[in-house]
Amino acid sequence: MPKRREPDKRDALGHPWSIVFFQRHRQDDPTEAVPGADFLEACPAGVRANLVAILKAVAEAPPPRFAGGLQWQAMHGDMAGFYEARAMGPGKRLYRVFCILEREAPGLPGPSLVIIVGLDKPNETAFSKADYRRVRELGDEYRARSPRSIER
Repeated sequence: MPKRREPDKRDALGHPWSIVFFQRHRQDDPTEAVPGADFLEACPAGVRANLVAILKAVAEAPPPRFAGGLQWQAMHGDMAGFYEARAMGPGKRLYRVFCILEREAPGLPGPSLVIIVGLDKPNETAFSKADYRRVRELGDEYRARSPRSIER
């Protein structure tokens, strides 16, 4: 799992990007939840390891150059602006981590892969419109803050 308190190495010249977790602001959530970290911690150990490995590979490529096939996808339509890391777990259950890429934003340590939230679903099913709406709402909440609200 990425170190939650120490961002990965990065720089603006194409070196690895930081991996950071969106943290809800106390005005939006008094518990200041970290939905992406909470999701990863709840995943089966093998799934968590696979997702973390994908996220690290993307950050190290860095993202504009990463060719991850089905493991890393840019989203389209209503979800444009989000990316997802994808893994399959026990019973062919599908796990997704939804991320936003930011080259520059106040409060970030530099170019960053921002983990917003994750969802899982049975194989050969779709997430609901409400599921995607929740991801977009959290992404909007993240983008609305300047400086960005990330776990420190």
